[in-house]
Amino acid sequence: MHNASSLNIRGILRDRFGLVPAFVILFLALESITRLGLTLYAAGNVSWNLSLVGSFLVGFVYDLGSALLWSLPLILALAFLPKRFFSWRPGRWLVQLLLFGFLFWLLFISVSEFFFWQEFGSRFNFIAVDYLVYTTEVVGNIAESYPLPLILGSIGIAALVVQVLLNRSGYLRAWADNSEMPFGRRMGTGAVLFLVALSPAFLLNEGYIPMFHNNFNRELAKNGPWSFVAAFRANELDYATYYPTIDPDEALSRVKECLTGSRNTYLNPDQADLLRKIEAPQPGPEKRLNVIQITVESLSAEFIGHYGNTEGLTPFLDSLAAKSLVFENFYATGNRTDRGMEALSLSLPPTPGRSLIKRPVNADLFTLGSVFRTRDYETAFLYSGYGYFDNMNAFFGNNGYRVVDRASVAEEDVTFANVWGACDEDLYRWTLREADRDYAAGKPFFYFVMTTSNHRPFTYPDGKIDLPSKVSGRAGAVKYTDYAIGQLIRQASTRPWFEDTVFVIVADHCAESAGRTELPVQNYHIPIFIYAPGGQIEPGSVDQLCSQIDYAPTLLGLLNWDYESRFFGRDVLHDTTSEKGRSLIGTYQRIGLFDGNELAVLEPVKEEMTFKYDPATDDLIEEPDDEELIHRTIAYYETASILLENGNQKALKSSSQVQ
Repeated sequence: MHNASSLNIRGILRDRFGLVPAFVILFLALESITRLGLTLYAAGNVSWNLSLVGSFLVGFVYDLGSALLWSLPLILALAFLPKRFFSWRPGRWLVQLLLFGFLFWLLFISVSEFFFWQEFGSRFNFIAVDYLVYTTEVVGNIAESYPLPLILGSIGIAALVVQVLLNRSGYLRAWADNSEMPFGRRMGTGAVLFLVALSPAFLLNEGYIPMFHNNFNRELAKNGPWSFVAAFRANELDYATYYPTIDPDEALSRVKECLTGSRNTYLNPDQADLLRKIEAPQPGPEKRLNVIQITVESLSAEFIGHYGNTEGLTPFLDSLAAKSLVFENFYATGNRTDRGMEALSLSLPPTPGRSLIKRPVNADLFTLGSVFRTRDYETAFLYSGYGYFDNMNAFFGNNGYRVVDRASVAEEDVTFANVWGACDEDLYRWTLREADRDYAAGKPFFYFVMTTSNHRPFTYPDGKIDLPSKVSGRAGAVKYTDYAIGQLIRQASTRPWFEDTVFVIVADHCAESAGRTELPVQNYHIPIFIYAPGGQIEPGSVDQLCSQIDYAPTLLGLLNWDYESRFFGRDVLHDTTSEKGRSLIGTYQRIGLFDGNELAVLEPVKEEMTFKYDPATDDLIEEPDDEELIHRTIAYYETASILLENGNQKALKSSSQVQ
């Protein structure tokens, strides 16, 4: 038996390039185990039918393609290194070290995929690439959320065990004994293998993965390392290159028709520009109120009692609902903080690729803050973390906002913090201080305040609520978020500017974005409360479907302002247009328009689909394309991309200037 085994080993490793198939087999085995593990973990969401078999078959193809591509450095090393290198003692030690590093890397990727799936319900994607840039926050978040020494130690032990088994099996010794090969043959064989291993880069891309009815099944068909590289390459997507288009003039005309109402007059009707005059909705003076916009990290509507939650996590917000204007069908445009910031400040659809917050040319844009500054308001961005993250400080600073973040306050101004930022109470204390300063200077103010406490690792100061920090997870973080907002309102009520201030509580995005469908509509539902303690805005409930891009024009309508606008959103309380309620939602690749009954989805392979939404089950059932809905969806995204590219979303220097 031993001799037969040795012969088999020598058959597999008959020359130096025998390490390549061994590498590929090991890679395939581990990726298959990873896929099986993720399937079992997501058992409740996966469709257990023939499509799951398809997921594994397609996944194997991408695993093989990924394995071949990752084998390229090995092929080069085997082609160029002479045999004496592997007989040289330091060379043997280096091989062992590299083997351990490779095994550790493979296992680390698999474990990382599990935690990424746990958080986002997908294989590596644009988020993983984006977070790689901010290693301090991400590594810190992981260290505070998980027992990192235990995880890394376990991976190291597992890698070492596999390495010992490989050494004891005789694989490497058998390979070393048969690794002699003339230089010319090494070069020829290496060149052939290199071209074969490189071929998946030209023959495969993730666009070939079938559009399974269940998106979890489609994610399982992917390969993690492949998806990471694919997401890196798709960092920015040119709309016209990758998505369905219509005639640009028709697209602009459709968007204008959707935004046209009795209060709108287009100022450049013959140009590719949405610039229009918005008349105040009511006769009488405008309301020059302060606005403090609290943008809460990951606050899904499902956590709040007013929206149906029964866990009692938000007692203050539930009590505030009776005093506020509450929007019942309000949706985020994306699943990242930067997308929420983009929509709330710019009133733009979530164009594909990275958010405008992080694009290189994003200064002097038409923002909600720029409109406030036409009324001589002070505008500020306040963030409890370090604002270099996600390019926040650069974006807001280059668009006229005063920036206050953790780096700009004194050390004693931080009483509690984790890797993402200071606790919400600290942030609100900074906010009150800024408001007091602007009020003392006789300036009205508009603040964009961004929290971090409702983010993993879900830690907050002890003794504030009845749920312990960290171990209570998201539930504790939500309850602390609610407590801190209550503290802010109570402390603000002692200020002389309180009754002349509007408080907006809105989420940046939901806590979870993954679902069984391409764009899981239910995972974009977020809260928004508009509270005016001085009674200038009447409390009530708004049922119309709308989204974050409608926030800015709706707020300005509530203030009864005349102004010039380039917003893609509309005042849902006062504008009467031909278009019914709708929400524009997307990921970094898939983009869509939801009208309450149907969802149109655009894919970056020049494809479009229409789904019927079932509110009872949250299922999306594919149906024949609704051409009108598809064209309206294309019009929004195509027009937004064109206007951004042409520089026609710039800020106005004054309320009367037409550009």
